[in-house]
Amino acid sequence: MAGEKKKKKTSADKAKTIVFLHPDLGIGGAERLVVDAAVGLQNRGHKVVIFTSHCDPTHCFDEARDGTLDVRVRGNSIVPSSILSRFSILCAILRQLHLIVQIAYLSSELKTIAPDAFFVDQLSAGLPLLQYMYPSGRILFYCHFPDLLLAQGRSSWWKRAYRIPFDWVEQWSMSFADAIAVNSNFTKGVVRRTWPSLAAKRGGQDADADFETVYPCVDTKPKKSETEDSDKPLWGGKKFLLSINRFERKKDVALAIKAYAGLSASAREDVRLVVAGGYDSRVPENVGYHRELVELADSLGLTNTTAKTMVTALEVPAEIEVLFLLSVPNLLKEMLLHSTQLLVYTPANEHFGIVPLEAMLVGVPVLAADTGGPVETVVEGETGWLRSPAQVGEWTVVMDNVLTKLSPQELTNMSQAGISRVRDNFGDVQMAARLDTIMDKVLASKTKPGSWAPVFLFALTGLGIVGAGLAMLANLINSRRPEPVVHEHW
Repeated sequence: MAGEKKKKKTSADKAKTIVFLHPDLGIGGAERLVVDAAVGLQNRGHKVVIFTSHCDPTHCFDEARDGTLDVRVRGNSIVPSSILSRFSILCAILRQLHLIVQIAYLSSELKTIAPDAFFVDQLSAGLPLLQYMYPSGRILFYCHFPDLLLAQGRSSWWKRAYRIPFDWVEQWSMSFADAIAVNSNFTKGVVRRTWPSLAAKRGGQDADADFETVYPCVDTKPKKSETEDSDKPLWGGKKFLLSINRFERKKDVALAIKAYAGLSASAREDVRLVVAGGYDSRVPENVGYHRELVELADSLGLTNTTAKTMVTALEVPAEIEVLFLLSVPNLLKEMLLHSTQLLVYTPANEHFGIVPLEAMLVGVPVLAADTGGPVETVVEGETGWLRSPAQVGEWTVVMDNVLTKLSPQELTNMSQAGISRVRDNFGDVQMAARLDTIMDKVLASKTKPGSWAPVFLFALTGLGIVGAGLAMLANLINSRRPEPVVHEHW
């Protein structure tokens, strides 16, 4: 109306352009978070583009290949992902730097997109370069967990020496982020203890302002499969316990197999353990750990088989006690979650853990380790149980209680409690709104963090020369080897 003051438009009202940088957009918890964050921000009216150094259409989430998201593969033409299955961190950093140089300098791609903000996760080494080459964009770094605590193989002095510069770069480069988010309060505590100086610098007078907690989410909207596929019983309605994790030793899937073996022989006749999860034949640990789990099942006298296609997975004979499923597609994963009696989530000190939320959302109780992220998501006795990974017998007891002791009404109450908890606290809408709020805050800030960007750019030249030389050597060696085996397609 005439005479009324026009409301001032804030940054929160304005659609933003957000660029995501992620090293390898495959299948895993970190990748699921990136996809959910991108879709959530896109649904809020923002333009989203994801740049990654690798995305295999046969081994990624649906949204990354069906056109839902604008995914662009860059920075993958010089440096391989590893050299003779080694130097993975060096190659990852060089690939990220190559990606940034390609989109910000060698092409006009970044200038054309004109992002307001960047969402970078997993790898922080490229933040100084990103700030230097595109200073107008604000940077949100999402720390899933300190990489220096995840790195394995520090038994020898030279391996420890090799990691020193990378550990230093991780902390230093994170200081260039305008905001740092973590996936749980557990991870926030670990980050504070790992880098107290970084926490003190970012928090200032407010100790709680150093890092933002942004919980990963699950899609709480009803899916078609919830009304159709859930009515089709798997394996003729045979009961089964379910473990979903990547085939990595730190996930401790062996705990689920040992606890299942503790059930009586008669109980196991009616109940199967299904071990499903991310598997990539390019990753030696995936291949090796799957082999170790098969050997463990054999040693415990458990009949087992491995399914590599959906058809063979659904045709497994009834007498099989342990079924291994490799690289499970979303459809089968949803069918498994809708049909299982209990989700067995074994990782200790898991940074967050998205699978327990997916299980609770469809009314499945969760048995998880009493450390890390699940402590913040699973409510003891209400939506599931938290037990010590060191007490295998206690896990067996919970399995037996769910299968034979709890009444239908008790299980129904637990199911409803789980659904309510996820919908009220861990939905994709809540996560996207939280990220949007943080980005609005950093966009309103007039100061830029970090320093020494030109020095880093100079150092990049030397690293690039070394990386290019190593890449050419590796490519020469690989060209003389037979073609690698490609993972099975579902």
